[in-house]
Amino acid sequence: MKIVSWNVNSVKSRLEHVKKFLAETKPDILMLQELKGLDFPAQDFETLGYKTDAVVQKAYNGVAVISKTPFRVVHNRLPGDDTDDHARYLEVETNNFRVINIYAPNGNPVDTEKFTYKLAWLERLKNRLKNLRADNIPFAIGGDFNIIPEEKDCWDPKAWIQDALFRIESRQKYRAILNLGLTDAFRVFNSAPGQYSFWDYQAGCWPQNKGIRIDHFLLSPQLTDRLISCSIDPGPRNWDKPSDHTPVMVEIA
Repeated sequence: MKIVSWNVNSVKSRLEHVKKFLAETKPDILMLQELKGLDFPAQDFETLGYKTDAVVQKAYNGVAVISKTPFRVVHNRLPGDDTDDHARYLEVETNNFRVINIYAPNGNPVDTEKFTYKLAWLERLKNRLKNLRADNIPFAIGGDFNIIPEEKDCWDPKAWIQDALFRIESRQKYRAILNLGLTDAFRVFNSAPGQYSFWDYQAGCWPQNKGIRIDHFLLSPQLTDRLISCSIDPGPRNWDKPSDHTPVMVEIA
């Protein structure tokens, strides 16, 4: 089973890219982040044989699941704060396990409430995953975590040290989530530095491979045992008018 995560940086702007990707790679499930708008083109994907569900927000955020197989929506908001209306979380059940799509807060600037919100959101995420682990529910969580886990996950750690994506507080939250017994699927197969999922549009970052790895798949133990592969597909970052992120794919037996 192929599950892909991709921050498309506006599904309206990148619709043809997504359709092309589906046609070429044929994933079982595609999770999209940063939809940026209230209109989600479900019919375009249904025409291709995919079922969809999306959580949308005007101009910002937004997550969607596009699946060949039927699924049941469990949560379309991250539990723990009923006042939080950001479109950042979609949890579905399919094939007897959960698939969780997240678009975590960026958190910049760090001296504002945005960073406080990021840390609180990650704490709520940890609590949700802790409950799933306690209930012995297998799950794969993927998406844009907006966290650089280690120095080898960015081209220049010194340039990012005070950024919310690389601040020690953010990395500690990520580590606490991993410590629930989860596995960073990409690092099972790829230990070398210089492998990224995001490159800024400015300053020649893409051709010079000045990137960061902030898009991740974390697996519960049950799915880790079934893990076949996990890879970053740099191809779409080279397409015309691309997203600044590129897809990450995990394959589970």
